[in-house]
Amino acid sequence: MTEKKNATFMNRRQAISLLGAAGVMAPAMIGRDKAFAANADPSGQLTLAFSQEPTVFNPLMPHIEVDEGVYYAVFDPLFDFDPDGNFFPILVAEVPTVANGGISADGLQWKVKLKPGVTWHDGTPFTAEDVKFSLELTMDPDFRSFRSTGYKFMQNITAVSDTELTWEMSEPFAPMAAILASTYIIPKHAFDGVADKNTAPFNNAPIGTGPFKFKQRMAGDHIEFEANTDYHMDGPYLKTLIIKYVPDLNVMYTQFKSGDIDVIGLQYISPDHLGEAEKLPGKVVKLAGAATFESIGLNMTKPQFQDPAVRKALYMALDKASIIDALYYGVPKPTETYMPQQSFYYNPDLPKHEFSIEKANALLDEAGWKKGADGIREKDGVKLAFTNSTTAGNHLREQAQQFFQQTFEQIGVKVTIKNFPPAVMWGDYWMNSEFDSVVVGLNCLAGADPDTSDYFMSTMSPIRGGSGQNTFAYQNPKVDELLVKGAASFVPEERKPIYQEIQQIIRDDLPFLPVFQYALIKGWKSDVSGVEPNVNNRIDTWNVRDWKRS
Repeated sequence: MTEKKNATFMNRRQAISLLGAAGVMAPAMIGRDKAFAANADPSGQLTLAFSQEPTVFNPLMPHIEVDEGVYYAVFDPLFDFDPDGNFFPILVAEVPTVANGGISADGLQWKVKLKPGVTWHDGTPFTAEDVKFSLELTMDPDFRSFRSTGYKFMQNITAVSDTELTWEMSEPFAPMAAILASTYIIPKHAFDGVADKNTAPFNNAPIGTGPFKFKQRMAGDHIEFEANTDYHMDGPYLKTLIIKYVPDLNVMYTQFKSGDIDVIGLQYISPDHLGEAEKLPGKVVKLAGAATFESIGLNMTKPQFQDPAVRKALYMALDKASIIDALYYGVPKPTETYMPQQSFYYNPDLPKHEFSIEKANALLDEAGWKKGADGIREKDGVKLAFTNSTTAGNHLREQAQQFFQQTFEQIGVKVTIKNFPPAVMWGDYWMNSEFDSVVVGLNCLAGADPDTSDYFMSTMSPIRGGSGQNTFAYQNPKVDELLVKGAASFVPEERKPIYQEIQQIIRDDLPFLPVFQYALIKGWKSDVSGVEPNVNNRIDTWNVRDWKRS
């Protein structure tokens, strides 16, 4: 159900082709970019709907997937992944490789040649100084950066000319190319004279080099974009792009069905509507694989989750099969890991989940968690009671919460459901680990690379003083050691057992309770073309420059 022939994760050949720092990166794609070809006259309007509201408009600050729906419209990375896992150039004249002299054989020296003549939306020329600024900003200790993984190895970043940039790596880092592919470049001049870059005016009025200009935002409703007719690649072909916020999945589907929505995006068509959606006239509905996995994430700083026996008992009391079959109509596949099942690095030998209330109770009894008069277990003054939060309006997640709330109660665990609108849920509440537990969908990979340091390295937890996405606040020295080891290797066959061991350790530790890997039900009107699922990217708009109305 989740597999797609031309949009799968790395097989052995593709895995080798992606490791640019070892001189084996795939050659830059050509043919996509007709440098400064006459753009088609943009026409028409398209409405794309998300069930979560984009709220972070500086792409170098902490953000979630839905925010990237805006980034691909407004900004550009240096290069990106296509659906087959190959890099293609965007702001670069060519993707750097060992073969073309962009990367030294040892992976320590990088030289990037930029496309000449690109301009920012305000007409200012785009130069190597903008790339230098963007890369260095991620390492600024006073800036709330969304990621430090990889960047921290970059040294002596130098703008040799307006179109050439060099830097050194303090040590080889295999995922670097994949990280650059998910790094959106921002304008240096927009921060001139700004004392606190965390509160810069740019953060609410973004300027990019991308196919669309940020026109206006109506908070809680929609964002309007207009065509950048000076765009440096083919397109855009749309005059106006509207990203609409519809928090209730049933309402979002109804609006897609009625024609008010042209493309239905995150969180897409829910499985309970699949049968009807496939028969809608004038609509294209497709099932696409995704790297995202659904889980119950635990805040590992909370006393309720310190005992491994508690986490194992909770997982044992989670009726995954019923949730997947009854609520999701069997569309997604159950998983035991964060790694997509299509990945070259997926570990197929992890212990299979067993649902057993009896064994879960026995495990907690043995660990010394005693039931009180109220039926809630307690040990050393800590009650097994906690909140669980997710996006309000996601009816399937809300029903799943009811499922495990009831089964957890049968083992003496009290769960209080505490849901929020997306902008609140995935803001500081999530980023700063203010939650007890969450129902969350995550893609922990950078493109097709298996590195997950940003999510599982101990030093990447914001609540523990780090700069990253480890909101579980997970700590395991062995995982830290293996992540460093895996990132230093450029041979897929050598990396594979490292990342499989990481999956085994995390499966044993259970900082999150894995439920299923996503299978996305995507839909758009039949007069819309260019929409193409891409398992190597986290959001629909990765190629919004190509979208058209007929």
